[in-house]
Amino acid sequence: MSRKISKKLSYVLRHRPDSIGITLNEAGWVAVDALLAALAGSGAALTRAELEQIVATCDKKRFALSPDGSMIRAAQGHSIPVTLGHPTAVPPELLFHGTIERFLPDILRDGLKPGGRHDVHLSPDEATARRVGARRGQPVILVIQAGDMHRDGHAFQIADNGVWLTPHVLPRYIRR
Repeated sequence: MSRKISKKLSYVLRHRPDSIGITLNEAGWVAVDALLAALAGSGAALTRAELEQIVATCDKKRFALSPDGSMIRAAQGHSIPVTLGHPTAVPPELLFHGTIERFLPDILRDGLKPGGRHDVHLSPDEATARRVGARRGQPVILVIQAGDMHRDGHAFQIADNGVWLTPHVLPRYIRR
């Protein structure tokens, strides 16, 4: 059940809070009690303990609880307007992006774009990028010259779960 409910939480907290009748604040937070009540009303009842277990054990650390545990939000990946306030950071020299072969022509021509999300998501290591790319098929790992990008004035943020975020990666910074 936790994988299914984790996907539901991702959908609700990143893309469609209205699908269960909740509203996120400007930073993407919603009261845990309101979320649990709305989930129960939509046929996906969950206890606070189960929710805390999902947050604690999600391997991608997709969710964050406020320090007092009263609020929850998705760590990143929103397609709705939110201001997450992730800190600006100097990236490592190389970051990684997992994709699949059929997207390569567009990526190599136009670079990496956020699509329906706020930012492009980059992984700190090849293994993570491989897992991300494998969700859609045989993964292709792209090496991103993040250090060069940063020196050229491109901004990076880092989410609480270690995912690096940037608005766009130009083709000249991408290597196969």
